[in-house]
Parts: sequence; structure tokens; C-alpha cells
Amino acid sequence: MKPVLLISVQLALLVAVAIGNQAVAASDPLPSWNDGATKQAIIEFVRQVTEPGSAQFVPPAERIATFDNDGTLWPSHPMYTQLAFALDRVKALAPQHPEWETQQPFKAVLDDDIETLAASGEKGIVELVMASHAGMTTAEFEAIVKDWFEKARHPRFGRRYTELAYQPMLEVLAYLRANGFKTYIVSGGGIEFMRPMTESVYGVPPEQVIGSSIKTEYEIQDGEPVLMRLPEIDFIDDKTGKPVGINRFIGRRPLAAFGNSDGDRQMLEWTGSGGGARLMMLVFHDDAKREYAYGPAKGLADTKFGSFSQSLMDDAKKNDWTVISMKDDWKRIFAFDR
Repeated sequence: MKPVLLISVQLALLVAVAIGNQAVAASDPLPSWNDGATKQAIIEFVRQVTEPGSAQFVPPAERIATFDNDGTLWPSHPMYTQLAFALDRVKALAPQHPEWETQQPFKAVLDDDIETLAASGEKGIVELVMASHAGMTTAEFEAIVKDWFEKARHPRFGRRYTELAYQPMLEVLAYLRANGFKTYIVSGGGIEFMRPMTESVYGVPPEQVIGSSIKTEYEIQDGEPVLMRLPEIDFIDDKTGKPVGINRFIGRRPLAAFGNSDGDRQMLEWTGSGGGARLMMLVFHDDAKREYAYGPAKGLADTKFGSFSQSLMDDAKKNDWTVISMKDDWKRIFAFDR
């Protein structure tokens, strides 16, 4: 073969390989996931339920996937994002409430005493939420939330909370929607705290967000109808509340459910108890270098925010739920990671 022809053939082969590599990359729906059993489980599940002729085929109208938010779609450390919002709101409102200087759990917030705040437990957190989230219209609350999301920064990453969506999970959301799924957020967080940002961050519209709520009341103010937020709990969308919320607001059992903590156990149980192909996954935070590492499963540190107990790990193994290792399964965690 002549030298010039040989070079031409070699160049043609190099171009073909490059084009082939680009095609492979473009066809990979989950590029931020490392190749392996976890990634393959997602792809195989989607194939089973969407491929015409498959024994597990499910019509598009019945393709429902539910996702927890805190710890599943974005970080829940060093505290839940909504708790960080509530603390900032308490501090902003403190001049109107001098009694808070001596009244717990408000004193702990004003003193930045996280240990005492954590010790106040669920009761203390509810007090803070009622004081900081009620007594205003739904429109006023939405405006406050949007302003906070624009200004607040995560203490470790120094970025807006809305920039901290997990890139691998964004890819799963997009992949499922591209294959005819409706994706819902089912979270213990406040529904009206999440709704202002879920569509722009996750591509999940507000009507597909299920969360905890406080009571609202219809009123006429200055001749205009408004919904007033009252200091009373309406619904807690956590643990056993998640299947209840799914049934109440969706009306179909999910085919796939994604969580990260003991609060998601019942949602995965409910999903898995349906017939046909099912996908239940739990994000395990085991990457202290790139994000956080906590359990207490597998001997990692315990936590008050998004606890993943050893009993949950045992249930995952027993029930054939897939545990996603943040350290091993994700090439990158955030869109800004290199």
C-alpha cells in the first residue's frame, strides 16, 4: 500500500473511532454514573417496562416514579435545607419577638447552639416551622422562599442550594421522563417550600410535588381572595405518610421509588408490593471527600438528618432494593464537579 493511501486509511479509521466514541457517549443516558450493576439495573428496568412485546411492558399512563428530595436529590447535611431556611427566618423575625431571647428552641437558634436545637427534637423543629412559616398568605410565603433561594448559600459548598442537585439523579429523572414516566417528588419537606424551585431545578412541575403541609384558610383581604397559612399541621409526608400521600394525590402505585433514609422505607415497601417489574433504590452517603458520609449503617457516623440505619440496609438486602453508593456509583456528584 502506498504511504499516502496508508495515511488516508489510518486517518479514516481514527475519524471513524472518534465518531463511534461520540455516538456511544451520546447514547449513554446516565453519563455521570460509573458502569456497573447499579447503573445497569436502572437501564434494564426501563427497558423491561417500555419495550413493546416485553412481558413486563407497562403503558405510559401507568409509568410513575417517586423521589424523595432531601438526601436523594440534593444534600440533607449539615441540616435539612428547609431547616436552614427556618433558622434564617427566625433570626429575621427575632426583633419582633423579644421573648425568643429566653424561650427554647428559639434561644438556641439565636445563639447558634445547634446541639441544643438538635436536642429539641421533632417538637422543637415543628415550633420553629410554625413560627416562621405561618401568619402570611401563600403568595407572600412563596415570595420569601424564592428570595431566600436566591440569596442563601450552602455552608460547605458556598453555592446556592438550587445548584446542589445531584447530577446523577437529574439524569435519572430526565431518562425516566424520556421513556414516558411521570416523575413525582414525595418528601417530608414542606410542599410550599419545595414547589417554587422543583420545576427549574428538577424538571418536576409543582402539581407533581407531594410534601408535608400546614393548614390554609380562604379569606378576603382588601377585596381580594387569599389563602392564609395557619400555625397548624395539616399532613406529614414522611415514613407511613408517604404511601398515604402517594395514594391520595397520585392514585397509582409507583413502578420506581428512590429514597435515602429510614423515612423512605414505607414508600419503597409500597412500591415493591405491586406486581411486575419494580425498581427500588436508596442513595447511601459514603463519600466524605466529595459530599458527606453517614449512616449509621456500615459503621458510619450517626445523624439526625437523613439517618440510614443498619436495619434499613438489612431490609434493602432482604427485599432486593438497590443501594446506590455515592462513592462507587457516581462519577461526579454535582454539575460543577470536574
